[in-house]
Amino acid sequence: MPEPQIRKSAILTETIFHEGGPAPKTPLRRASCMTVIANPFAGRYVEDIQGFMEDLKPLGAQMAQDLIDALGGDPASIQGYGKGAIVGTNGELEHGALWHVPGGYAMREKIADSMAIVPSTKKLGAPGTRLDVPITHTNAAYVRSHFDAMEVGLSDAPKADEILLVLVMTTGSRIHARVGGLAAEDIKGEDGLR
Repeated sequence: MPEPQIRKSAILTETIFHEGGPAPKTPLRRASCMTVIANPFAGRYVEDIQGFMEDLKPLGAQMAQDLIDALGGDPASIQGYGKGAIVGTNGELEHGALWHVPGGYAMREKIADSMAIVPSTKKLGAPGTRLDVPITHTNAAYVRSHFDAMEVGLSDAPKADEILLVLVMTTGSRIHARVGGLAAEDIKGEDGLR
């Protein structure tokens, strides 16, 4: 397969100081990295598309590093992550699924305590489509305080023959998280769940 053709990329960072209650000692930081690529399968059905996952791996690694850098450069500070894709209207949903391995494993390789599966979402859409990317704790999917989402999108992407690939990372739980469940400090780190 050919190397991914990148049209543009963007990084969005947020610093959340409070959600109406008392300000926490440390604000929550979260960021998304979005890259718009040409969809090599747009406009036609192709049976064997798996090879493109291998081609996307360097891009996934670069996007993961860019996110870590945007959040201060320390992989140990990353506590939450997620991924997603918006496929342009000349593609199919399965083209977005090609991002599962290169996007998810790229983040897990760069974050030491990352046993949890990387949550994901994908959809078809036109330029300006928004996507809520789910977020969970990096080491234990059942940590309820880290269940979150980040809305992402670009005004001019994806065009019909493009895919918008997304990675998201956070530095902590939701601000004011207080609905119980497994606490981050109680993670056993045995199976990616608890």
